[in-house]
Amino acid sequence: MPDSPKALLVTTVSGFVPQFEMNNVKILQNMGYEVHYAANFYTPSYGNDNHRLDGTGIICHQIDFVRSPFKASNLTVYRQLLDLMKSERFSLVHCHTPMGAVMARLAAHATKTGPVIYTAHGFHFFKGAKPINWLCYYPMEKFLSRYTDQQICINQEDYACAKKHFHARYVDYIPGAGFDAGRIPPMTSSEIQKKKQTLGLPLDRYILLSSGELIKRKNHETTIRAMALLKDQIPNFQYVICGHGQLHEYLQHLVAELNLEQHVTFLGYREDMLEIFQCADIFLFPSYQEGLPMAMLEAMASGLPIICSNIRGSRDLMESVEDKSFQAETATPHSLEMCKGGIMVSKPDQVESYASALTQLLSHPKQLYEMKQINVARAMLFSTSQVTKRMQKIYQRISCL
Repeated sequence: MPDSPKALLVTTVSGFVPQFEMNNVKILQNMGYEVHYAANFYTPSYGNDNHRLDGTGIICHQIDFVRSPFKASNLTVYRQLLDLMKSERFSLVHCHTPMGAVMARLAAHATKTGPVIYTAHGFHFFKGAKPINWLCYYPMEKFLSRYTDQQICINQEDYACAKKHFHARYVDYIPGAGFDAGRIPPMTSSEIQKKKQTLGLPLDRYILLSSGELIKRKNHETTIRAMALLKDQIPNFQYVICGHGQLHEYLQHLVAELNLEQHVTFLGYREDMLEIFQCADIFLFPSYQEGLPMAMLEAMASGLPIICSNIRGSRDLMESVEDKSFQAETATPHSLEMCKGGIMVSKPDQVESYASALTQLLSHPKQLYEMKQINVARAMLFSTSQVTKRMQKIYQRISCL
């Protein structure tokens, strides 16, 4: 009996596959592939360890990835990938994350391993990005696209760029990693109240929620500063932040400095987000940069109105409306864009505009209710079933190369 073909997934940090790619793992395993995973397992993300890989059937390989392209240790990473690809003789490589994709494509080209798929979860160059991003990352991605059989993009801006400028054999748009709405646990009002009590959240306040790593890119500082403006206008709110990261202490000090200790709660990294979403009234997502944000998609699928920055990825999830009349009167012209499921703020660092958007939504409970229904329906366009159909076709096509 011939050995099963082997597929290699590559990411810089080890939490990426269990967080976002298990659906693709299942597709590959159902196609008969033995799935291997190369990552730096000493730097887990989306959790503190790698326990979510237990029992998945995935064979793991430690590669000493670093996030910076300018580290000399990338030579070690390159040699490790060369050795791995030579010894295992993979039939397919699917890489994710910027440095994981750079090193995997170079090694695959050198060892003639392939075909190679690269899913870009948000290019570092985009409209509004710093010039240095375009100078460094755009030429690198364009060059490496020659070593890419299948380029996958998860938002329309990246897809248009790759389709027009890159050299991959195939370029496809996939609406994110896919979200299974069936995973959302049905909760009664009493169960939601009990969950709030368990989390230490007040029962008589609006719950405003953010979820994401505590890093600069996620921009929690802006929404915390917006809370300082909001507390004098609408004092009955609690801002809940889920996630961990290097800015944890800084953000806690900022909360204390702004006298917001009674209004801001840090819950750390959570594996029960699908329950916590149901405890909230509004989801805040002020990121500077996204590919297609899963946290925001999960919030929409859970029925939360959204206030987010008007950026690539987040913009893909929101649905615009023609009627722009429902905007904050105090906002600067064009600083807020009303959408069917919430409000987009034109620039991520506009503290006053986030406060104005919150004031508007909290003052209009009817619109809040309508947005809940709209977002649940909108999220279905990015569901696992939609993504699975497209990924199955891509894997089948690419496996024939």
